[in-house]
Amino acid sequence: MSRRVEQIESTMLRALQGEIARGLHDPRASGLITVTGIKVTPDLKTAFVMISVLPHDKQDLTMHALRHAARHLRRRIGDALDMADVPELVFRSDESTKEQAKLLEAFAKIRREREDEPGDRQADDAEGRA
Repeated sequence: MSRRVEQIESTMLRALQGEIARGLHDPRASGLITVTGIKVTPDLKTAFVMISVLPHDKQDLTMHALRHAARHLRRRIGDALDMADVPELVFRSDESTKEQAKLLEAFAKIRREREDEPGDRQADDAEGRA
C-alpha cells in the first residue's frame, strides 16, 4: 500500500469520526457508532468503512442510516481530504469488536471457574482428613 493511500485512509477516518460524532440528524442512527477502520482501493475510487454499533440491536437501522447519508458524508469529508475526487463510501459492519467481547467473556468465565476450584479442593481435602 502506498503512503498516499495510508494518508487518505487516516484523514478519512478522523473526518468521518468527527462527522458521526457531531450527529447525523437521522433518528435511525443511534447507539455508540465507531469507525473501526477504512480501506481505500488503490485506484482511490472506493473506501470501505468498517463500522461498529453498540448495542447490537441498533446496528441494522444505524447501518441503513449511514448508507443513506453516504453522499452527504462524502461531501463533508471532501474538504478535509483536499482531493478533486473523494472515494465513494461503502459502509460495512465490523463484527470484530463483538467477537472480541465474546472472547473476553469466555476468558472471564474460565477465570471465575478456576477461582472457584481451589476452594472446592480445599474443602475436599479437609473432608478427606476428617
